Amino acid sequence: MANVTIRNLNKKYDGGFHAVKDVNLEVRDKEFMVLVGPSGCGKTTTLRMVAGLEEITSGEILIGTRVINELPPMDRDIAMVFQNYALYPHKSVHQNMAFGLQMRKYPKDEIEKRVREAAEILGIGPLLERKPRQLSGGQRQRVAVGRAIVRHPQVFLFDEPLSNLDAMLRVQMRVELKRLHERLETTAIYVTHDQVEAMTLGDRVVVMKDGWVQQVGEPLELYGKPSNKFVAGFIGSPAMNFVDVTISDSGGVLWADAEGLRLKVPPQMAGRVRAHGGKRVTLGMRPEALHLVDGSDQPEYSFATAVDVLEPLGNEILVNFRAGGAPMVARVDPGVRVKAHQSIRVALDPERVHFFDEKSGAAI
Repeated sequence: MANVTIRNLNKKYDGGFHAVKDVNLEVRDKEFMVLVGPSGCGKTTTLRMVAGLEEITSGEILIGTRVINELPPMDRDIAMVFQNYALYPHKSVHQNMAFGLQMRKYPKDEIEKRVREAAEILGIGPLLERKPRQLSGGQRQRVAVGRAIVRHPQVFLFDEPLSNLDAMLRVQMRVELKRLHERLETTAIYVTHDQVEAMTLGDRVVVMKDGWVQQVGEPLELYGKPSNKFVAGFIGSPAMNFVDVTISDSGGVLWADAEGLRLKVPPQMAGRVRAHGGKRVTLGMRPEALHLVDGSDQPEYSFATAVDVLEPLGNEILVNFRAGGAPMVARVDPGVRVKAHQSIRVALDPERVHFFDEKSGAAI
């Protein structure tokens, strides 16, 4: 297997649209890297340039030490799994999986060996003689993955392969893909718009927006230490709560003030936030960093509000309310007894506070 190096990669279309902007990435050998972001962020275009399906405007792509910019897709030693499966409807599962190897003139016994091995790995051995129309969505996706596996490529590329599956099957296929990657130990680049998919699958995750890479890191690093407000809001479900506040200094103690909201800036963050004294910044709080006040909470980290909407999910309750003029949600224990429109006090965990520059969005 091999690492994939992307250097100063750009893609501009006729008409001046700049889809991918100076992307620099190092995908390590045997790593499962996920590109995630909203529609139009450039993630699929980046993947297609690695695959050779999209012309590169500028920059370099290397697999191992070999620059592949000018190589046709079939010579790049990659295999791609698409969102729409792209199976031949008139061919059997076996024929679909074998077709790429037949085109490359592999010996029949080698083709048979590879198809049988891939079918065993994916649990589709009994389906080899069926046609795609006789398969469920999940089975078709396994066939598409199997067609890639038989190639024994240096790099696997996945373009939103689970998007067409229902929610329960997506969860199942996520687990199977994770298990498959650990078994094959193959370098993989995976594109998705689903941040839960990205967090559960990726060894590292690349968050993109408007063609730019916003942050690269391990899933929990992105969740706990987002580099900017966009990453903080995109990673996590429900999303991080944001409220615009003004930083004030009272006797050397910093406070974050908004309409009907006054919270102390935690001491461990005061050094970084002090430079923003008198200015507006954005305060960020994860839903699980908020809870209903109990006897152990410090008053300077709590505020009064009223329940707007309750979302009981069985293992937790999402409590929606407003504070500082902004909508917020707290994730609380299902044993908490609270009703819609009830007055409550909400406390903040001071160890889990984030501040962002109001203009640039960069983490403070």
